[in-house]
Amino acid sequence: MDTVIASEPPLLATEGIAKRFGNIRALQGVDFSVCAGQIAAIVGDNGSGKTTFIKILSGNLRPDSGTIWIQGVSHAFLTPKQSLAAGISTVYQDLSLDDYRDVAANIFLGEELTYGGLFLRKKEMTRIAGDLIRDLNIGIPDITLPVGSFSGGQRQAVAVARAVYHGKKLVIFDEPTAAMGVRESAAVLRLIRSLAQKHMAIIIICHNLHQVYEVADQVSIMRHGKILQTTSTADTPLEQLQQMIIDADEVD
Repeated sequence: MDTVIASEPPLLATEGIAKRFGNIRALQGVDFSVCAGQIAAIVGDNGSGKTTFIKILSGNLRPDSGTIWIQGVSHAFLTPKQSLAAGISTVYQDLSLDDYRDVAANIFLGEELTYGGLFLRKKEMTRIAGDLIRDLNIGIPDITLPVGSFSGGQRQAVAVARAVYHGKKLVIFDEPTAAMGVRESAAVLRLIRSLAQKHMAIIIICHNLHQVYEVADQVSIMRHGKILQTTSTADTPLEQLQQMIIDADEVD
């Protein structure tokens, strides 16, 4: 495996992560790392293990073996609460937004600020949401509108804002521009770059290699539950990466 040499210790690293579902070996010893300020892409066909891997990082699945390192602290597994506490948040493809509620309600969904657990601190949540939207330079003119009235790119941005608020250190994106047009995709990619510029670590799962090359610093090829190769996008032409993926597909 080619290794991308980072300038600082990884914010997150995994060693030998394995997961089996009955007779299916979904992950077979995954070694992976990403540093703060770095955008790391994972590519591979459906069924290669990408979704299983990010669910383990987000605490929604428990690995059978292996180690997860977060800023030098080792974990055999993470719960969703531990993952969030460690600064990890995930934006899934379905976004999991409540279309009938506004931006603040979606950012704090399930984690609402209250007075003694009885009354919502609506003004404070709206203020925090507004500050976050402005800080991320997200083009949402009125955050009090239901998010169901927003464009696909704006909805994705709300999901990102929620992830940044709860995660703070590492944001994982599962197909962040799926079913989006060119303009909205470009806006989401700019947002992802801006998060890295804020020294957050980013992992993206993406089938669009051209978009991967627009934002990612490194790309890992996953096949049959293994990361076969990790390489720097700056040092590897797109055509070469495409050939690597073809070669991986031809090896069973």
